[in-house]
Amino acid sequence: MKIKDSILDWLSLLAKDRQISILYACESGSRAWGFASPDSDYDVRFIYMHPQDWYLSIADRKDTIEPVIDGELDLSGWDIRKTLFHFRKSNPVLLEWLQSGIVYLDNHGFAEDMRNLMPDYYSPRRCLHHYLSMAKSQYLTHFTEEKVSFKKYFYVIRPLFACRWIEAGLGPAPTEFQMLMAKVTPDAVMTNTIEDLLEKKKQSNEKDKDDRIPELDKFVESKLERIKPEQFPDARADDAEPLNCLFREYLEKAWKI
Repeated sequence: MKIKDSILDWLSLLAKDRQISILYACESGSRAWGFASPDSDYDVRFIYMHPQDWYLSIADRKDTIEPVIDGELDLSGWDIRKTLFHFRKSNPVLLEWLQSGIVYLDNHGFAEDMRNLMPDYYSPRRCLHHYLSMAKSQYLTHFTEEKVSFKKYFYVIRPLFACRWIEAGLGPAPTEFQMLMAKVTPDAVMTNTIEDLLEKKKQSNEKDKDDRIPELDKFVESKLERIKPEQFPDARADDAEPLNCLFREYLEKAWKI
């Protein structure tokens, strides 16, 4: 409760200082994924709105609030217009925020309204590209030595499981790792191996390393070679009007204009 109170205090301070209305705030990263280490930061992501006049300008305006870091807290946010633009493009990071199991603020039912539109704008191809790229980048960068951090294993396994989820036609990949694992783990042996690694991850610090796990390496390498995002449909609506309507609706709700 103490950390949640601190997060809510920071969000309130930011809203007042930046003259914004925060619509939604959630946990992202390892705590939202369900494999935080004892020393993991709190990665808070939020979506906000300015008053109406802020949007009535021909000038380019900054549409993010850059990371505000205070000890173990890392907070950053997106303006609603940036959010809706990326939602239209089926941005997987945003889809994960909207499905986070750790929610700090959800004003006026914003997240639920967004989730209701998710099937219309979700693109299997774009999400597969994102998760495959993430897994490849982590694997090529960090799996070059005999010992690898527990954290990096999950930074590869989780996006590959997300790919398996999408390939199975289950829709946008859920944020929580356990939900992914329950549906897409290849077999019982792999499940036990990953559950053992998960327990080590939760009890170890972020940078702790251990010997490579051959069966997991083999699984990772086979998946990296096999996934072909281009074989899946884009299958997303391109009509911006429902999102324009949502923008206008929340401008009115947030500021009561």
